Amino acid sequence: MQKTDVGNKESGKIWLRKPCPETRDGLIVNIVHTAAEYQPKALRFLNVAFDSTGDSFLAGDHQGNIYVFDLSGNRFTLVQRTLQASTALAFNLHRKTEFLVALADYSIKCFDTVTKELVSWMSGHESSVFSISVHASGRYAITTSLDTAQLWDLDTFQRKRKLNISQSVAIQKVFFLPFSNTILSCFRDNSIFAWECDTLICKYQLPPTPAESDLKYKVFAVTRDGRILAVGGKSNHLHLWCLETQQLFRIIQLPTKIRSIRHIEFIPDSFDAGSNQILGVLGQDGIMRFINIRNCKLLFDIGTLDEGICTSVISPNGRYITAIMENGSLNVYSVQVLTQEINKPPPPLVKVVEDLPKKTGPSQMKVRVIGGKVQRPRKAKDCKTTTKMLKSIRDTDLENKENDLPDGLCKKSLQTLLRSYGEYPTKYRMFIWRSLLQLPENYSAFNSLLDKGTHSAFINIHEKYPIKSRKLLRILQRTMSALAHWSAIFGDTPYLPLLAFPFVKLFQNNQLVCFEVIATLIINWCQHWFEYFPNPPINILSVIENLLGHHDKQLLQHYMNCGVTAQLYAWPLLETVFSEVLTREEWLRVFDNVFSNHPSFLLMIVVAYNLCCKAPLLNCSLKDDFEYFFHHRNNLDIAIVIREAYRLMLCTPADIHPKSMLDDFVPLTKSQYPVFNKYPKFIVDYQTHELEKIRNDELEYLKERQAIHEMEAEIQRQKDEDEVWYQKQELLREAEEKRRDILLEEEKKLLEQRDRLVAVKRDLKLKEIQLLSASRKRFLQNQQNQREMELRRLDDEIERKISLRDEEIVTTAREVGLQRLEIETQRRLLEQRLAKNKELTSQEIKEDLDNYRRKSEIEERRFQKAVEMDECQSLRTHKVIEESLADAEQACIDTDWQIQVLLKRKFDEAERKAQYEEIARLLQRNRAKEMEALNALKGLEIGKRKEDEEYPSWSSSSHTLLCDHVKRKYFNVTPYDCQQRQDERCGERPQELKTRSPMKHVSSASLPESHLRFIPGIDPETHFSLDRKREELEKREQELMSEIRNLRYKHTQQARQKRSIPLSRLHRDTNLLIT
Repeated sequence: MQKTDVGNKESGKIWLRKPCPETRDGLIVNIVHTAAEYQPKALRFLNVAFDSTGDSFLAGDHQGNIYVFDLSGNRFTLVQRTLQASTALAFNLHRKTEFLVALADYSIKCFDTVTKELVSWMSGHESSVFSISVHASGRYAITTSLDTAQLWDLDTFQRKRKLNISQSVAIQKVFFLPFSNTILSCFRDNSIFAWECDTLICKYQLPPTPAESDLKYKVFAVTRDGRILAVGGKSNHLHLWCLETQQLFRIIQLPTKIRSIRHIEFIPDSFDAGSNQILGVLGQDGIMRFINIRNCKLLFDIGTLDEGICTSVISPNGRYITAIMENGSLNVYSVQVLTQEINKPPPPLVKVVEDLPKKTGPSQMKVRVIGGKVQRPRKAKDCKTTTKMLKSIRDTDLENKENDLPDGLCKKSLQTLLRSYGEYPTKYRMFIWRSLLQLPENYSAFNSLLDKGTHSAFINIHEKYPIKSRKLLRILQRTMSALAHWSAIFGDTPYLPLLAFPFVKLFQNNQLVCFEVIATLIINWCQHWFEYFPNPPINILSVIENLLGHHDKQLLQHYMNCGVTAQLYAWPLLETVFSEVLTREEWLRVFDNVFSNHPSFLLMIVVAYNLCCKAPLLNCSLKDDFEYFFHHRNNLDIAIVIREAYRLMLCTPADIHPKSMLDDFVPLTKSQYPVFNKYPKFIVDYQTHELEKIRNDELEYLKERQAIHEMEAEIQRQKDEDEVWYQKQELLREAEEKRRDILLEEEKKLLEQRDRLVAVKRDLKLKEIQLLSASRKRFLQNQQNQREMELRRLDDEIERKISLRDEEIVTTAREVGLQRLEIETQRRLLEQRLAKNKELTSQEIKEDLDNYRRKSEIEERRFQKAVEMDECQSLRTHKVIEESLADAEQACIDTDWQIQVLLKRKFDEAERKAQYEEIARLLQRNRAKEMEALNALKGLEIGKRKEDEEYPSWSSSSHTLLCDHVKRKYFNVTPYDCQQRQDERCGERPQELKTRSPMKHVSSASLPESHLRFIPGIDPETHFSLDRKREELEKREQELMSEIRNLRYKHTQQARQKRSIPLSRLHRDTNLLIT
C-alpha cells in the first residue's frame, strides 16, 4: 500500500511507483490531506464523485478544497477553493470538464476543472442539499434536501420543477434511474413513487411493505439496467424490489452483528448487461461487505473495526472503490484484485505425469496424458538418437533449483507446455514472462532513473521516430532516457529505440516492467553486442555465419557471391528483434520460446529464419533486394522457424554452438540494477566527449549565427527605417507644396464666400425682423386668449366653490340638527337613567331602613347569640356594606369601569382594610357607649326595684309604657316599632331571626323583660340624659356615613384619574354618588 499526502500542493503524482495492491485487502493507495503548520490536525474529506469514465474522481474536504484525482494519468489537481464545506458532488455532466458542488450555504455551484472558473450559481433550497443525481444524458440534475427536491436544466442552469412536500413527511432521496427517463422519489414513510421526467406524471407507486417488517427505508441502490431496487435502513434486512412488476421479490437477512445499514451500492460489470449481481453493504461497524444477491453469499469485504468506512463510491466501470474513512482520509481499492479469487480461471485440463527418477530410463522420456490419449515426444527427422549420462544427485538438485521459478512455477513444465501448444496463453503470457525473467521490480531504483529527467540524446526522438501516439512516444522517451542514465553507452546506441519499441508498445501500461524486460534482454540475449561499439557485434555475426555455413553451405556461398555479409542478413533481424519482419502474434510466439530457452536460442532463430527463407533468398542477387527482404514482412510460417531453431539447438556441434560463447541466464539484481560496462569505455567516453564538444561548438555556432542574424536584421531594419524616413520627407515636401497651392485657392474661395455670406446675413436679418414682429403679434394674441381662458376658468371655479359651500352649509345644518336630536335623545335617556337610579337608590335606602328596623328588633331578642357571633356578623356587615357600595357604583360606572375596578381590587385591598379598621373602631366606640347606657339602665332598674318595694300597687301596663318611652327616647324606637316587635316576638321562629344588618348597633331591646317589669317611671333629668345620648348617637352615625361617602368619592376619583375617565362622565358619576 502506498500513502500519498496532498498537503498544500496544487498538483502532483498520486503514487511514485506503479501500485501493486495485495490480494488480501486490494488497497491501491491511501490519500491524506495534512493541514498547514498553524492548523491542529489533518483535513477531512467529506464527499467523492466519479466521472462517467470511472478513471477520475472528485473529492472535497471540510474547508472547501476540491481535488480531481486522475487514476489513469497518476495526477491530482486542486481545481477549486470554495471556502466552505461541500455537502454533495456530481462529476458526470454533459460537458465533461464541469462539475456540480452543493455547499453549506444551501447553494449549488458549477465549476470548470480546466479553467477553474465559476460557470453558474444556482440557489433555491432552504436546507442542506445532501444528494445530486444527474440524468444519463448529463443535461438534467436533481438536487435533494430534507424539505424539497428541485429539477434543474444544466444547459441553461434554470430550475424546471420543484417537488414540495408536507413537513410531517421528509424526503429520503430523489434520483434518476440509470439510462432511463424515470425519476424515483423515496420518503420517510417508506412510500416510493416513480415519475416521468418530461411531464412529471406519476407512473406508479410501489406497494407498502409487509406488516411484519419494521424496516425504515434510508439507503437505496439500483442496478445499471434499472430493474432491481435494493433498499436498506435501521435493520439487518435488505428489501429487493422488481421495478418492472412493482413487487417485493426477496428479503435478505444480513448477519446479526449488523444493526443498521449506512450505504449500499452495486458493482458494475461489463459482461452482465447491467443486471448487477454484487451488492456492497456498509454497516454501522464501518465494514463494507459485498454479497451476491442471487445466492446470498458473502464474497469479500473492505474496512476494519479500527479503520472504519464512513461512505464509499464505486466507479461506473467497476474498477475502483473509493472509500472515505472515519479518520477523514481516502482509500482507493482495486475491484479486480478483490474479485481475483472469485474470477479465478478453472484448473487446466492438461495434466503432466512424470515417472520417478529411479524408474526412468536414460532418455528421461515423459508421457503426456490428454483426454485419455497418450502422446510421446516427436523426434526430428535429421536428429540422431544420442545417449545421455545420468546426472548425479547434486547436479539434479542444481538443475531443479534453476528450473524453479517464482510464484510456484516450473520452467520445465512451462517449456513442455510451450512445445505442445507453440505459445503461452494470452491471458497469462505477461505473468509467465515476468516469472521466466525473474524481474526484481526495483521501484525505487527505477524512480531514481526517471527522476533524472529526459536524456539529452533522446530530447528530439520524435524527429527521428515520428510516432502517432503521443503517449507511446512519451513512454519510449522515458524508457530510453532511463536506459541511458543506467549505462552511458545506451545514449549513443542508434538501434536501441528499434530494439526497445516492441516491448514499449507491449508494456506501455507498466513502465517498470518494460524497463526491466529490456534490461534483462540486453544483459542476457545481447551479450557481447557492444564489444565492437560503435560497429555491429562482429563476434556474434561471425557465430551466426559459422552456424549458417555448417547447416547450409549453399546459402552462405550465395551470400558471398552476392557480396552480402552477416551485417545485412543477420544484423537487421537482431537490432529490431524481428519486429519488422513478423506480425504481433508471430513476434509474441517467437519471444515465448526465446525467453523460455538459453540466450543462444535468439541466434538460432536468426539462422532458422534464413534457412526457412532459402528459396526466395537464392533468387535475390542485388543488395537492395536483400536489404528490402530483411526489413519487411515475408510469407512465412513462424511455427516452422521455431521448430527449425529447436533442431539447430540440438544438432549444432559444441565447438560452434553459441552456448559455449554465451553465458547462462542471469536475472537482474534486487534493490539496485547491476552495473553494465561490457563495452569499450574509452570509445564511448571519447565519443561522448566528442559529441559534447560538437554540441558545444554547435551551440556557440548557433549563438554566433543568431548574433549575426540579429546584426543583419538590425542593419536591414536601420536601412529600411532610413529609406522610409527619406520617402516620408519627400512625400512631406510634395504634400507641403500641394497644401500651399490648395490654401491659396481656398483663401480666394473664402473671400468670395464671405461676400456672399454678408449678403445672406443681411437677408436673414430682414427675415428675422419680420418673423419677430409676426411672432410678437401672435404671442400677444396668444397671451390675451390665455388670460381670457384663465378668467373664465376662475369664474367657473368661483361658482363651483359657491355651490359647494352652499351644499356644505345645508349638509352642516342637517348634521347639526341630527346632532341636536341625538343630544336630546341622549339627555332624555340620561334623565331616565338618573330617575331610575334615583328610584332604585330611594328604594334601596327604604329597604335598608326597614331591614335595619327589623334586624334591630331581632338583635334585641337575640342579644346573647349576637354577642357570641360578633365576629361573623361583623364580616357579614362588611360584605353588605361593600355590596351596597358596589351597587351604587355599578349604577354610575359602565361595564368597562366595573372590569377595571375588579382588576384593581387587589391594589385597593390595603386601603379598604384601613377603612374597615376605622369603621370597626367606631363600632367599638358605639358598642362601649351602648354598654354604658345599659349599665345606666341597670342602675335605674336597681333603684326602681327599691321604689317598687315601697309602691307595689303599680300596674303592669304602666310598666310597659314606661319601658317603651325609655326605648323611644334613648334608642330612637317608635311606638309602631314596639308594637311590631311585640307581634314578631310572638310569631317568629328562632331560625328566621338570623339575618344581616347593615350596621351593628347594640340596643336595650335585648334586655330581659324581667329587668324592666317593675320600673315605675323616669324623672325629667333621666329623660334629658337619654335624649342627649340618642342625639349624640344619631350625630355620630351621620358623621360616620358622611366620612364613608367622602372616602368612597376620593377613592373613585383617584381611580378615574388613573384610567383617564372623561370629565363629563366623572361629573355624572359624582352626582349619582352624591344622590
